[in-house]
Amino acid sequence: MALIRFEFGSQSVVSRVFRVLFYSTDGIISYKSNDTLYRRISPAGDPRDSIVPVLDQWIKEGKTFTRDYLQRIIKRLRHYRRYKHALEISQWMTDQRYFDLSAGDAAIRLDLITKVHGLGEAEKYFDYIPTQLRVFQTYGALLNCYTHEKSVDKAEALFQKMKELGFAKTVLTYNVMLNLYSQMGQHEKLDPLMQEMEDRGIGHDKFTLSIRMSAYSAAADVDGMEKILTRMEADPSIIVDWNAYFLMANGYMKAGLTDKALTMLKKSEALITGRQRRVAVDYLLTMYAGIGKKDELYRIWNTYKASEKIYNSTYICMLSSLVKLDDIEGAEKIFGEWELGGTSYDFRVPNRLISAYCKKGLLEKAEAIISKAIEKGKKPLSSTWDLLASGYYENNQILNAVETLKKAIMASRPGWRPNHATLAGCLEYYKEQRDVEGARKLIRLLGNSGHFSTDVCDRLLNYIENGNPDMNILDQIGEDAFGDDEGRQGVMNPRVECCS
Repeated sequence: MALIRFEFGSQSVVSRVFRVLFYSTDGIISYKSNDTLYRRISPAGDPRDSIVPVLDQWIKEGKTFTRDYLQRIIKRLRHYRRYKHALEISQWMTDQRYFDLSAGDAAIRLDLITKVHGLGEAEKYFDYIPTQLRVFQTYGALLNCYTHEKSVDKAEALFQKMKELGFAKTVLTYNVMLNLYSQMGQHEKLDPLMQEMEDRGIGHDKFTLSIRMSAYSAAADVDGMEKILTRMEADPSIIVDWNAYFLMANGYMKAGLTDKALTMLKKSEALITGRQRRVAVDYLLTMYAGIGKKDELYRIWNTYKASEKIYNSTYICMLSSLVKLDDIEGAEKIFGEWELGGTSYDFRVPNRLISAYCKKGLLEKAEAIISKAIEKGKKPLSSTWDLLASGYYENNQILNAVETLKKAIMASRPGWRPNHATLAGCLEYYKEQRDVEGARKLIRLLGNSGHFSTDVCDRLLNYIENGNPDMNILDQIGEDAFGDDEGRQGVMNPRVECCS
């Protein structure tokens, strides 16, 4: 169970160690008949649709299940990032009194609550966990929630409490803190914490050293990362895997040492086996695109396509890479293969091509992709509409931008934010047209969807009605009021499992 998630710089590494620690049922869903609970749940991919009625109906039909089976369904849903549905099952299995809550269940639920409802709700839930269940698993899960949300002060306070309770005796807990410092760029805290591990008799494992290597790589500190690699290669207890050489390649690339980066990528490729291939290929595609090696990009793609089923995440990486290299024709070809390939329809895939079209002013092509998907019964993501709205805005089609931005807001989920420049442009248009009512409707839509607080909405409306042209409220509010949906990004940051 990957409750502890490592993010090495812009990449994330999920250790199988954490899954085993927090989730002992490591098997996959097995089907003994055509009608299984998982088969009923699986098609309900829209998180806005509850799966509780499916669970209740299963019970009404007199069918049974085991705790282990429900836990495996939760694990599978988490793997596909269907966190809301996983949380519904977690709550249902205990709230309906089918099973008593265990420490492992509580740890999983903390993680899910953070992803679905936010850190505040997870903290409230932790306070309600029975004392006997507040053990290493649940404290570790809360620590992971803090690190996931990059809340350094809270993580440090909890880490200190875990030390006092005797829960910080393993390399795992220290690695979580080391990774947080690495993510936050607080590299000065890494060596003292690693020294504390040694002082307490807690050895550095592969992940400890990988985190330190990642920090050196992010800083393009060639001497530092080479020192760590030498240490790893000399330690018989550490199996240097493909990810270590990938981190080295990333550091060399940042330092402008392209030849050394390519050498490390070749070493990385040679170590990729079995289950690692899928996520490793995503990394390699992204890296070769970053170096500008289109021939290597296609080599990896064609080799992988010939032997493996290609999933959406890899299509996303390939399309992002081709767009980065301005190979729109190649991206169109790959997108056509995806449409015919029979994989589940995920709008994050066409979003890569839609984004490229919008940036190049090819709005009719972007519109055609969306229209074709809608004709097939697919629902565009908020990020899809937002990309198109931004395209309209950048190409001076402000009325289309306004209407499409409204579609983005109506299709959005909690936590989504519109593109800052597009929203600002739409509001400026209303202001210039003195269309207060139009602005009020747009702002009300933002407020009703929960994207902005009442105070922010009031200030925006006040700016439209009475604003000083030298004081733009959108700039005053700042970028913290806005965000980027992952489906709007030009390049995907693939997840990587680092398995020995």
